[in-house]
Amino acid sequence: MTEDKSRRIVFTGAAGGIGTMTRPLLAPLYPGLVLSDRVEPADMQPGETFVRADLTRPDEVAAALEGAHSVIHLGGHSVEGSWDQILNANIIGCYNVFEEARKAGVKRLIFASSNHAVGFYPRKRRIGTDVTVRPDSRYGVSKAFGESLGALYSDKHGMAVTCLRIGNVGPRPLDVRRLSIWISPEDIVQLFRIGLEHPDIRFEILYGVSDNAASWWDNSRAHKLGYRPSGKGEDHRAHAEAEQVKIGPDPVGDLFQGGTFTSAEFTNDVRRAGP
Repeated sequence: MTEDKSRRIVFTGAAGGIGTMTRPLLAPLYPGLVLSDRVEPADMQPGETFVRADLTRPDEVAAALEGAHSVIHLGGHSVEGSWDQILNANIIGCYNVFEEARKAGVKRLIFASSNHAVGFYPRKRRIGTDVTVRPDSRYGVSKAFGESLGALYSDKHGMAVTCLRIGNVGPRPLDVRRLSIWISPEDIVQLFRIGLEHPDIRFEILYGVSDNAASWWDNSRAHKLGYRPSGKGEDHRAHAEAEQVKIGPDPVGDLFQGGTFTSAEFTNDVRRAGP
C-alpha cells in the first residue's frame, strides 16, 4: 500500500463514538484530516480541521467535501430510530454524501455499514459477505441501502467503495453477544487504511470485527486484502459473561445475530423469522 499524505481525507461523523475512538490513531497516519459533523469534536488533534455540515443539506455536504480525495463516512443516526430520523440522517444523508462525493471527484469512500444489515441471521450460522441482506431494524435497512449506493457509485462512476459491516467498536466486548462481533479501535483503523490505500479496491463489503474465536462471520476477503486483526474477544470473556448476567435473557434477541435490534417491536413467531 502506498500513502499520499497530500490527499484531502474527509471524516464525517467525527464527533461520534467511533470517530472519537479512532481519530487519535488516524491523525498521525493522515496529517490534515478534515473532520465534519453537526457539532465540533471536543478533542481536536493537531493538524485536524473542522467543517460543520448537516448531511441532510447538500450544500453543506458539498462544502465539506470540496477538494476531497477520500471520504470516511461514519455520519448519521447510529442506532434504531423513527422512520423520519432514519430517512433523513441515514438515507437522504447517505445519498447526499455519495452524490456530492461524485461531484467533487472523490476517488475512495469508506461507508460505515453495520452488522444490523444482516441481523436476522441466526447465531448458529456462520455467514460471509455474499449473503442476502436480512436487516433487523429500520437502521439496518438504511445500512443495506448504503451498501447498494456504494455498489452503484462504484460500478457507474468508478469510485472505490469499501463498506464495513461494523460489529461493535470499543476497548473490550460489553456482553456475550459482543464476544462475537467486537472490534478494537486499532483493528477498525486497519480496515480504514485498507479502504483508503489498497490498490485492488473497487467495491468491497468487509466485516468490521477483530480476531474473535466466537465470530459468526467469514472475513476471509478482508484477510486477503491484508487485514491482520490483533484484538481477540476471547481475552475478555470473563468480563463479558459477568456483564451478561446483569442484562438477563432475551427470548428473541438471543437467537439472532442482531440481538436486541431483532426483538424490539417484534410481533412474529421466532420460527418464521430469519433465513
